[in-house]
Amino acid sequence: MTTAVHLDGITKRFPGVVANDDVDLAVERGSVHALLGENGAGKTTLVNVLYGLYRPNEGRVVVDGRERQFESPGDAIDAGVGMIHQHFMLVDPMTVAENITLGNEPRKWLGLTVDRERARREVEDLSERYGFDVDPTDRVADVSVGVQQRVEILKALYRGADVLILDEPTAVLTPQEVEDLFAVFEELTEQGKTIVFITHKLGEAMTAADEITVLRDGRNVGTVAADATDREQLAEMMVGREVLLEVEKPPADPGSVALAVEDLRVTDDRGVEQVAGVDFTTREGEIFGIAGVDGNGQAELIEAITGLTRPDGGRVTVNGEDVTDRSRRERIESGMAYIPEDRQERGLVMSFDLVSNGLLGSQHGAPFARGGRIDWERTREHAEGIVADYDVRPGNADARAQSLSGGNQQKFVVGREFERDPDLVVATHPTRGVDIGSTEFIHERLLDLRAEGVAVVLVSSKLEEVQALSDRLGVMYEGEIVDVVDPEATTEEELGLLMAGERPDRTARAGVESGTGTGSRHGGER
Repeated sequence: MTTAVHLDGITKRFPGVVANDDVDLAVERGSVHALLGENGAGKTTLVNVLYGLYRPNEGRVVVDGRERQFESPGDAIDAGVGMIHQHFMLVDPMTVAENITLGNEPRKWLGLTVDRERARREVEDLSERYGFDVDPTDRVADVSVGVQQRVEILKALYRGADVLILDEPTAVLTPQEVEDLFAVFEELTEQGKTIVFITHKLGEAMTAADEITVLRDGRNVGTVAADATDREQLAEMMVGREVLLEVEKPPADPGSVALAVEDLRVTDDRGVEQVAGVDFTTREGEIFGIAGVDGNGQAELIEAITGLTRPDGGRVTVNGEDVTDRSRRERIESGMAYIPEDRQERGLVMSFDLVSNGLLGSQHGAPFARGGRIDWERTREHAEGIVADYDVRPGNADARAQSLSGGNQQKFVVGREFERDPDLVVATHPTRGVDIGSTEFIHERLLDLRAEGVAVVLVSSKLEEVQALSDRLGVMYEGEIVDVVDPEATTEEELGLLMAGERPDRTARAGVESGTGTGSRHGGER
């Protein structure tokens, strides 16, 4: 096979940081090559050099045997390199065809107007050529995230890309959409395209890639064939030490009820009921998991519990006190910590440094404020402690949140919330975008909090995570918890059926809801 891309001795420096340190990377034409590494390992910086977003301080970029000096992404596109970013760059109100051809529209009448019919045909032909199930006339706002990703891929192909870079392409996909994406990879490589994709998920790298290159601290620590390695070897290459891949969870010793949710109802701005009479409790020293396909009311439920949304009916009780109408600030003061679903919108002020972000939610009183004045020395010590303990990179509390990678932003938010000394933690996707070493650490901290008697509500799109960590697991479908099960006695297939709306036997369910169920697979109220 010929080499499609050769990065030779790439070094990229930023003030105070060497993001890539003499990195070599060779990618064979017609192959899928995974870039694996922890958050801050230099993966995104390296592909940004390949795509022309950054110029290297040292080294060469060789594409199709020719050395290139990309001044911009436009130069990379002209050389046949396309990139699909983690956060899609699509215009929601426009159609699929309009998005794909944007800036390169076919024209008619001597170039005076866009030939929309020709654009539709060209996109339809391109979609059929690569086996994509995409309707050119659909509005982007109306299609699923998986289809939006295909639109981004088609947009790169429309511009003549032979090398496709995908940055964390599975971060926002359902398991089925991940499978569909990997099928797309196969179709593209069969037609001679080359795929480079960034991930920190070991299983995905081994499933989808032909070769895997591992970066650690900005350096290439090795390239291995995907069929000649295993998860343990890759994890050790990533982290530099042996990593515990399985969660070791001692038996729970639950205490009194810390959180009670009773007949909670939430209606959205369109008048659609998103949470439809949800009931559950979480006890001290227990992790109550919530599973379900995204969009089935989990986000609205958590917003109502944490005070971001006022419910239309029902009650939320924390440690016996009704907090249904209390503010977010009052809930923090009552002992509730919250890891939000969207770290950038709800967890951080992106233009603030980490010192200021570490103060959020605690700026009104002790130990960080007294008499209306903030103790900035103590606030700095607190932020520096989070940065050190949770391995936030770069290790600088003066860094602005917007300068951190998504995974490091997440680690900082998790650290801030865990260090509140909470009675109740509401954790929504706590390891989203986080590497394997940090995931291991976050899991250990959740179990430590559980052992200390803290109640935890865990929402995660990672079924294996929520199943491994939870003591009881509620499954949401169309705004309801359709069943509460014992995760250790329930198979993934059974959970999948519940997530698809296949309701359990009503008699058995009545027993679970009342806490009197005798079936071994149900984890009713204890």
